[in-house]
Amino acid sequence: MSATDRVAIVLKALEGLESDADARTDVLSRENGKIRFEAFIDLAVFAGRFHQAAEFAPELDVDEKIQGPPFNTTITKLSRGVVTIIYPFNWPLAILAASLPAALMSGNTVIVKPPPTTPLSSVQTLKHLVKALPPGVLNVVTGADAVVGPIVVGDPRIRHVCFTGSVGGGKRIMTMAAANVTNVTLELGGNDPALLLDDAVLDEAAFAKMSGATFMTTGQVCMALKRLYVPRSRYDEVIDGLSATLRGQKIGPGLDPNVTMGPLNTAAQRDYVAKLLEEAKASGAEVQSYGEYTGDWTSGNYMLPSLVLNPAPDLAIVAEEQFGPALPIMPYDSEEEAIRLANSTWSGLCSSVWSGDNEHALRVGRQLRTGVTFFNNHNATAVDERAPFGGFGQSGIGRELGREGMHDFTETHVMAVPDGSAAH
Repeated sequence: MSATDRVAIVLKALEGLESDADARTDVLSRENGKIRFEAFIDLAVFAGRFHQAAEFAPELDVDEKIQGPPFNTTITKLSRGVVTIIYPFNWPLAILAASLPAALMSGNTVIVKPPPTTPLSSVQTLKHLVKALPPGVLNVVTGADAVVGPIVVGDPRIRHVCFTGSVGGGKRIMTMAAANVTNVTLELGGNDPALLLDDAVLDEAAFAKMSGATFMTTGQVCMALKRLYVPRSRYDEVIDGLSATLRGQKIGPGLDPNVTMGPLNTAAQRDYVAKLLEEAKASGAEVQSYGEYTGDWTSGNYMLPSLVLNPAPDLAIVAEEQFGPALPIMPYDSEEEAIRLANSTWSGLCSSVWSGDNEHALRVGRQLRTGVTFFNNHNATAVDERAPFGGFGQSGIGRELGREGMHDFTETHVMAVPDGSAAH
């Protein structure tokens, strides 16, 4: 089929999604832990990203031409074949839709492997698409990663694997894919820095954005703000401002309409973040926790949001991705120092610069080694989603979304015909 025809079929397959949207929102909140509003947004982003991909897919029907002599060359884009998509629990449907629309619209058949701890909302969503697409185009395989992974990654018929998860998981995917020289796209999280410059405008709205960027989904977001660097002269101002946004947090079950922050998805992750905080306290860093539990906090994976004040740079709360409701805040004495500290990490997914002067912010932003840099915000809503998304360093390989994301699911085919004017 042409890409244009595939777009029409795939978009029509979305039409059944509204029929049980409320029920699927509740299921996602219950199996993930996130508040219901975030679950609603997760489902909405899933559909929205299909429409965004549809803007770029028809370009695949247009061949590129290089006219001779000595050859008249035609460059086309072909589908890769079978694509496997493996994605995590935190924003499962939104993250799946960073790659699924492009994979389908560029002509591939797809195997979707939902996260083991949040499979139900994915299965209930994808069944609508499966019923409306030609048989075999979209397939869903659930199960434990250790059992299913080697099959949906290691089979020689798989020609592309798109994986979102941990660095360790990405390395295992690469190892399995290497046996058949299978293409991979990897998004492996990040330890995202935010640089607050001395001319930043710090009002209530700015602190609300910082807080939301850090503690959304209980801090379980790959592109969340995870390290905050602040001029020493404004350090106390930042602590006071963020503290004010966190005091009113209500921590409890995600379906409770009064709750602003749900539990972490697993007890293991809760215990890991708690360990990082205890290590920081033991080193002499001050840890301030905020908010209150709305019920029996011992019956779930609940944690209060915390600020970690001026921890040493080699502590795990600074050097590693905490993936939980804790934010280390470090003072700096010069922009050069702040940029060096921001770039001194294994990761390179996202970053942000906060300034009242756009030119000043851009000068600093150009020096950051991350796939995306936000300005006066740090959130998926702070960038045009038609732009490509991915990271530097161990944050990943390849790009999703936008034109680059579409082309990443294709092979380039060159056909060279001798030009009639060429000498024989």
